[in-house]
Formats: sequence, structure tokens, C-alpha cells
Amino acid sequence: MTTVGLVHIYRSEGSDVAALSGVDLSVGAGEVLGLLGPSGSGKSTLLALLGGLFAPSAGKIFIGERDLSSMTPAQLDRYQAVDGALMLQGARRNLIPYLTIRGNLAFASAQARRLGAPVADDAEILDLLLAEELADRPLDQLSQGQLQLGAIAVALAPAPGILFADEPTSALDHRARDRILAALLRINERSGTTVVIVTHDPEVAAILPRTVTIRDGRIGGEGRLGQEFAVVTADGFLPLPPHVRSELPPGTLVRLEHADGHWVLVPQTGGLPPKHDHPIQ
Repeated sequence: MTTVGLVHIYRSEGSDVAALSGVDLSVGAGEVLGLLGPSGSGKSTLLALLGGLFAPSAGKIFIGERDLSSMTPAQLDRYQAVDGALMLQGARRNLIPYLTIRGNLAFASAQARRLGAPVADDAEILDLLLAEELADRPLDQLSQGQLQLGAIAVALAPAPGILFADEPTSALDHRARDRILAALLRINERSGTTVVIVTHDPEVAAILPRTVTIRDGRIGGEGRLGQEFAVVTADGFLPLPPHVRSELPPGTLVRLEHADGHWVLVPQTGGLPPKHDHPIQ
């Protein structure tokens, strides 16, 4: 999965707002990726675009060799229903309220079969995620963590190649949060499903093998198991991590120096370097 120059602009109170401003991102098949960032940074917008909920203002999204923007309505419907499972924030938004988890799972499997898609084994999904007795209880009798596990189970019904999860651990206590994360990582390990998770929680990000930080609609850094790195974008832009930006106020002059096999960022102190007057020849 790859995005190229992804831009999304929406209208707010009579003016245009850029939610995304040129995002270049690659996610390998079978990878687990976290999209990290504060509220309003654009991470949920990016997830919705990847899930095919709406089209970007500019740029391209490729799922393998397929361009999402060139899909026919029927192809896009199949992608949303089968290939790329999108879990919205809030477990109940992903579940039919008058059905049990087992009933929701059966409904999702029937929808996938109607499209001629292969489906996962319901019993295996429940065994992987949720205790058997919980699957037949009314949703009102389940905790938030149990509902979230049920939502994951329903998303897995069509055996998707990609699972998109928007804030699946929000509003959960640490124990439930860790159980959800363990379930998502176990799904990836067992089935090879690509998992993309939106989160604002640094503790969640520290557990994930790779994270991409979204800041002001652009990629502002990458992380590996909690350690963050700045990323040079395709146009040569180098966003600085927040802890560096707090020490280098706007207008600070810096230069890059190569020393001992590494590039080092060196702030310019003492004002501008001396100006040398050379006559024009």
C-alpha cells in the first residue's frame, strides 16, 4: 500500500482547511503500522482515505498495483466490504446493536459470501478473540473492551488483506488496551493481515514495530518500538521532532555536517556568518 503526494482539503466555516498536505507513505504487505499524532493532525483523515471512505483532493493511493481512485463503484464497494476492513472509532459504531457478537459475525460473513468473497471461519475468529459465552450475550452486557474485541471479530469475517483500526484502544483501561493490542498483533502474526492502527497514545506506539507520526497534515517522523526518527520527505523536507523544535525556535539557522559517518544538525550561533565582499567580475 502506497500513497503519493496525498492531499485532502475540506471546507470549514467558509474557508478551506488542508487536513493532509502531501503525504508519501509506504506500508508493506503483512506489516503492522501505527499512525500517531495529536487530535486534528490528519491521522484519522488518512485512515479514512486508505479505507476508501472518500477520495483525496489530490494525490494517489495504490493498493498493490491498483489505484484506488480509478476503481469502478463496484470495485470500490468490494474493496471496502472485503479487501480493506475499516473499524471506526467506538466499538458500537461497528456493530448492529440488536444482534449478539455471533449474530454480527454471521451477518458480516453472509455479506462477504454475497460478494463471492472467501470468508474466515467464525469459530476460529471467536476462539482467537472472544470467550465463547460472551459471543451470545446482548451487547449491553459486554464491557467496552469486550465490545472492541467483538468489533475486531466482525471486521475479520471477510478475511481482509488489510485491517484499518481507528483508535481501537481509546477510552479503555490499561488491561483492556493491552488485550486489544495483543489481539491485533496476534492476528497479524497468524494470518499475515496488514494492520494499520490510528492512536494518540505514546504507550501504544511504543509497542508497535513501526509508527508514522502525522503533524499538521504531513509525515513528521517515524518510530521503531518507541524510538522516533525524523524522515526526509520526497521533496527534501525534514520535519523536526517536537523536543528539538522547542529548542530551535522559528528562524533558527542550522546546517548539516557529515562527521564520523553520520549527518549532524548544527545550529548556527552568534548571528550570521561574516559577509565577504567580492567584486563582480
